[in-house]
Amino acid sequence: MPIAFQNAEGLKPGLVIYLTVGDQGLKTTRDVALAALDAGADVLELGVPFSDPVADGPVIQRASQRALAAGTRLEDVLALAGELRRLRPRCGLVIFSYLNPLLRYGMERFCERAEECGVDGVLATDLPVEEAGPHLELLRRRRLKPIFLAAPTSTDARLRAIAEVSEGFVYAISRTAITGVRRELASDARGLVERLRRVTGLPIAVGFGVSLPEHVAALAEFADAAVIGSAIVSLIESSTPESAPVCVAEFLRGLRTLPHPAGTACGSGRP
Repeated sequence: MPIAFQNAEGLKPGLVIYLTVGDQGLKTTRDVALAALDAGADVLELGVPFSDPVADGPVIQRASQRALAAGTRLEDVLALAGELRRLRPRCGLVIFSYLNPLLRYGMERFCERAEECGVDGVLATDLPVEEAGPHLELLRRRRLKPIFLAAPTSTDARLRAIAEVSEGFVYAISRTAITGVRRELASDARGLVERLRRVTGLPIAVGFGVSLPEHVAALAEFADAAVIGSAIVSLIESSTPESAPVCVAEFLRGLRTLPHPAGTACGSGRP
């Protein structure tokens, strides 16, 4: 079953928001998460801080360093997920992590705890689909949806392999680069989504560089959701813990300032 991209206005694309948990403190992450959901976010990616986030640009790298310095651990991320599930039962919740923290915690233990906390899905950025078999079995046993990254450089055969094992949605990387804010939406994004449409009926979310109303409006033409990460994390970095929730909410509402086509929800929430 897909993870829902559903907002009160029925607007497309849905919004997937990435947060580095523990940046500016766990309370700040909680308050920002709630503000983001109330401002129209459909899905939260709760980022597990990691010491070597090789796929991420300097903004998220700094956020991970701050969160780790504050003592944030995977258990804190899971506890926050449980609190958000209680406070906003219909939201989508995805644990976004590198594989190392999950293995150190214990994959079976992690899956059991994630299910207890009401997590919908798990995206391990550096887990190749070709080596995911044992982990997929543990995730599915606990009703956790595996989510994989698909890149413009992926072969058709690899996209099919990703489609066969993905649940929830497919995360399409708009460019072959690290995360970070960009002025222009990558030209590869539409072509990658079209290729994925041929092999999967799951919703497709596009990320890496999405930060402007123009980007969101463009993605509404061909994608199911826009993933906003570095722009949100940068905003938190430049705000105080007290002002960050309001700033993030205003930013998200501003992403809807250009006309967007009305659409139906792309899926239903966790049963």
